[in-house]
Amino acid sequence: MRKIVFSLIVLLSTSVIFHAKAQTKKTDNYDFFDSVVNNHNQIFQLSCIPSAVEMVLKYYKVVGSDFYDLQNEWKNKTDGSFRDFNNKELYGITFFQKFVLPRDTTFPIDSLFQTIENELKSGRKVIISLPSDTGWHMFVICKQTPDGEFVSYSKLGSHTLILRNTKEIVKKSNGTEIMTYSTPPGL
Repeated sequence: MRKIVFSLIVLLSTSVIFHAKAQTKKTDNYDFFDSVVNNHNQIFQLSCIPSAVEMVLKYYKVVGSDFYDLQNEWKNKTDGSFRDFNNKELYGITFFQKFVLPRDTTFPIDSLFQTIENELKSGRKVIISLPSDTGWHMFVICKQTPDGEFVSYSKLGSHTLILRNTKEIVKKSNGTEIMTYSTPPGL
């Protein structure tokens, strides 16, 4: 009887320790959606470009979750574009504007998609400009689904926007610009 009770205690102890380690491991996984997107806002109607950049900075934890300096500086700038951040280093992260080409039938969509896939495989997000009801809106491509589609997130005020058909949207608009970035070693 003592042997059975002892075995049960060992089994329960091992189970509790294993469960605690599994939970700790899960919380160490820094999820872009839960940790960044849910806690971020686009604070001006036309500040989606700096808002997307801020989400990348928050993902790398180089700024705090209450960082809105880029949007506060930008406000409702009407003549802004990715060029405002091209080759610009912010908190150790340097941003690059890519695929600044006419959106027509000659746009290299396959090359664009391959660039995005390569960035995602390298563990980086990609900022993308996509058509919206009011013109263009910026999203952050976070991952690729098993069927090859890109999942993109953005904010409109405190409202979260999620697109699971990014490739389809890009194809319909005959291409688009993206913004990639580089990080220093160890970040």
